[in-house]
Amino acid sequence: MESHGPKSVTRRSEPRPSQAATRGRYRRAVGEVPVTLDNGLIYFTDGLVAAAGHHVHAQMHPVHTHSFVEIMFVVGGEGTQISQLGSHRLSVGDVMVLRPGAWHGMEDCKDLEVVNCCFGAELLRHELAWTRHDPLLGYLLWDGPYAPGQQGILGLHLESEALGDCVMHLDSIEALQTAPSSRYHADKIGRIAVVLGQLARAADTARDDGRRPSGPTHPAVIEAIRLLETHVAHQWTIGELADDLHLAPNYLIRLFKTATGLPPMAYLAHHRAECAAVLLARTDKPIAQIGAAVGWPDQNYFARRFKSLYGLSPGNYRKSGITLPGAHDGTRSER
Repeated sequence: MESHGPKSVTRRSEPRPSQAATRGRYRRAVGEVPVTLDNGLIYFTDGLVAAAGHHVHAQMHPVHTHSFVEIMFVVGGEGTQISQLGSHRLSVGDVMVLRPGAWHGMEDCKDLEVVNCCFGAELLRHELAWTRHDPLLGYLLWDGPYAPGQQGILGLHLESEALGDCVMHLDSIEALQTAPSSRYHADKIGRIAVVLGQLARAADTARDDGRRPSGPTHPAVIEAIRLLETHVAHQWTIGELADDLHLAPNYLIRLFKTATGLPPMAYLAHHRAECAAVLLARTDKPIAQIGAAVGWPDQNYFARRFKSLYGLSPGNYRKSGITLPGAHDGTRSER
């Protein structure tokens, strides 16, 4: 099957360990992230904001989406990921970063063993908000998945040593899942930060867009992102956003594109689509109401923008079974 997935990191000259050896190194008593798959959407069941766990897919795993950020590490076996990017054959060391709302599934698996690291988007807005200031982490978590054609997914590859380091920290996060959050929350955040650092360096090595970070993200870009994400339904114009930041519009566009690879309004479109995807999955609200809630009150325009980013219209995204529990009344009006 032809692969259309994201490019992997260029391998070093050292040979990759055999699958048997790798599985022997990383295999452990399999524990799973405390999540539930319901009608195509995976969500935390224990009120957690971050978790990690091992999963083995013997043959396949159904297409699904998430209400959180998922980072999937392949540590054993093999399989094919299907997503809005197409089909991508997975092997040990491959890592997939998925923003909330992005969908994927597994097929043709041969005991595909993965370790998942999952955390809510609210963690990025609070405890991990500083990552937006770091150019490498900004690319890993925002700019890479939001790049044209990526549709909320970024793929990369880790060599054996880096993969082992990440799995060690993820196992520690898993071991803390039953510990009191009030006492061990900082431990989880610290482990996640170390894992993100490993991934960010690998993603930066692999990127082929010709852009390399030259320093911290400009404060005006950080503030622009905060305004756009906080007031997602507002009918922003570049002129109004620039006025709020006391900058000339063209200068703001140049700063923003240098930092994120996208102009401000394109970034806003990605964020709106991501918010809409979660609402489509998590609620039973009419599609028109969801479009208005994320700043696209014209239903036809909402449908076009959403499809351009997720490969499905809002109605088909919902009908495909990529839906979340949380609809209050089980009945849906005709959309």
